[in-house]
Amino acid sequence: MDAPLSPRESARFVAENSRDVLVDLEGVRRAAELLLPAASAWRVEQWKALHELNPRGSDEAALNWVFLVDTLNFSFWAEQEERKCGVRYGGRAYTGYWALCAAVNRALDQESLNFLFKGIPITSASYYATVTLDQVRNLFRSDTAVPMPLIEERHRILNETGKILLDKFGGSFLDCVQKSEKSAQKLMHLVVENFPSYRDVAQFEGKRIAFYKRAQILVADTWSVLEGKGDGCFEDISSITMFADYRLPQILVYLGALKYSDELLKKLLRGEMLSNGDKQEVEIRGCSIWCVELIRDCLLELLEKRGEKPQGEINSVLLDFYLWDYARDHRDDMRGIPFHHTRCIYY
Repeated sequence: MDAPLSPRESARFVAENSRDVLVDLEGVRRAAELLLPAASAWRVEQWKALHELNPRGSDEAALNWVFLVDTLNFSFWAEQEERKCGVRYGGRAYTGYWALCAAVNRALDQESLNFLFKGIPITSASYYATVTLDQVRNLFRSDTAVPMPLIEERHRILNETGKILLDKFGGSFLDCVQKSEKSAQKLMHLVVENFPSYRDVAQFEGKRIAFYKRAQILVADTWSVLEGKGDGCFEDISSITMFADYRLPQILVYLGALKYSDELLKKLLRGEMLSNGDKQEVEIRGCSIWCVELIRDCLLELLEKRGEKPQGEINSVLLDFYLWDYARDHRDDMRGIPFHHTRCIYY
């Protein structure tokens, strides 16, 4: 089978052939102008500083944490907004993706029953390669009445991924990173080729396309936890696109950079599910990626016109990180803008 188009090529192709989703070029420029004051200060080190649940180290243990979390980084949206899976950790309640991170940290902190060591080795491939479904249910238990979605799939993927990591990479994600030889693209392809659950592909208008949401965010988080240094010094990090999920399209619509047809908007407002690979779902994800690529290009153009030099690199990774937090901070403002509902393992 032929290799799919890259995420960037896929996004451009989808945007050029989309019927129900439109990248609004005027909206792209307005969004870039809005984000410009913050963009020049974006730095890879902020990944650790801004989120208290992220690991503070830049070692093998931190990389194994990142790999585990991104292996399970999918499908956190709630069927009802007021009823969510939640995890309490460190005196705070977390929902969505952060509930997953809190559950992992809770397990690492938890006293084992035999008191021989502190914590459950949840980030160890030898542990999660054989973890049972009941253990997974306990590890990712919710502190609300709503369980974490797709728990059986999370169990299956943990076993599968742990066995592959042991068989091919000595049980450590660091080995996989080192095999990439400081190339973001090579690391992404290593992950996609070796770990089936990361193969986020679809068919669209006769072409095989790839979004690789979790594989790309794994590369981005690796770059971030290593602070762009050492094994994480990816010279081609700008080749990684945004991570096509369900929250980023929502904020792009809010900013006016993305627009939906009346038919699609009505469907989303009714809360109708879109299947993974459905044409409209593919259009939402593909156009979102292309939209962020254009916003990034516009940011760089605006900075060049002003003769300003950013403190760090401006790329789609940092733009995605910023927009994701921006969406969280403007949650109340976006209440009238629906996000698409798709239940799958890819995002």
